[in-house]
Amino acid sequence: MAEKSIDRSNEYVRIEGVTKRFGDFVAVDNVSLNIYKGEIFCLLGGSGCGKTTLLRMLAGFESPTAGRILIDGQDMAGIPPYERPVNMMFQSYALFPHMTVAANVAFGLEQEGLARSEIDRRVGEMLDIVKLGEYGRRKPHQLSGGQRQRVALARALVKRPKLLLLDEPLGALDAKLRKALQVELKTLQESLGITFIYVTHDQEEALTMSDRLAVMAGGSVEQVGTPAEVYESPATAFVADFLGSANVLNVEVIGPSAGGGTAVRIAGQEIVCPGEFAAGTDLRLTIRPERLHLGAGGAAGSTLVGTIVRSVYQGPTFDVLVRLADGSRITVRRPSDDSAEHPDGAPVTVYCRPE
Repeated sequence: MAEKSIDRSNEYVRIEGVTKRFGDFVAVDNVSLNIYKGEIFCLLGGSGCGKTTLLRMLAGFESPTAGRILIDGQDMAGIPPYERPVNMMFQSYALFPHMTVAANVAFGLEQEGLARSEIDRRVGEMLDIVKLGEYGRRKPHQLSGGQRQRVALARALVKRPKLLLLDEPLGALDAKLRKALQVELKTLQESLGITFIYVTHDQEEALTMSDRLAVMAGGSVEQVGTPAEVYESPATAFVADFLGSANVLNVEVIGPSAGGGTAVRIAGQEIVCPGEFAAGTDLRLTIRPERLHLGAGGAAGSTLVGTIVRSVYQGPTFDVLVRLADGSRITVRRPSDDSAEHPDGAPVTVYCRPE
């Protein structure tokens, strides 16, 4: 999906130096973030990185040990969850088992005292969006896990909160439905202008859904940026390896190259990389598999020689695993319609464009 323009003068959520400790364990460590009105901001990371704890502090279910959280300019210290301009969709769904699907979705609107006709209209509209229009009279126990998750999503969205917190909202869905709902959810968010803070461990989902994202590890933020910024220019080796596939290689820095860039040595072979670094710099080189090519088309200073270990078919692409002279391995991603032969054990030249 194309990136939309975000008004960065219109800050809606500010997280300032927030830390959360549980005894001796630091779940969130001095995190600061600015989130703008009307954007989808993803917190991306593996289990235990602190993303859900941060979300619970935004919702008011946990209090920071240090730091502060402001929503629409108001400090949330001491503000209970039910008084915050926030709605949250939980991983556990938290549906009322005795109520129908429609009644679950309508519950928050009924508490606001809306007219019955307006409640019915908005509930029907929301159930259609999450592909459950025919399930309004069923009870939660009559639904699959993925269907219950969509009911919880509809209930969270139907009140049109100014800030919606989503904790792995599409995690229980099959791949096809998940992709369909990603499109629907992003379209709905843009039409309603709701600010989303979206927690996920799924890298592809974060790239698809977010206007900006924060990659988290060990309770800290490793990098913040647009999907393109974080994917194309990872700030750390962790980000490069976590977000999509990446070849992360230790290199020996020879020094600046006469033609520009820096000459480095990988597995006894010299190539030229962008940027200028002094000899002896502790450096790691990151190359995405899809940026690499097989064959003799590389320019001087951009090729490596190795041996094919194996090829792995992945539908639209296949990965070719190549072993270099020092035993290190790199992956080259090729389109499935590549007609060239890549037999195991064959010598091969790998290259990338110098830029």
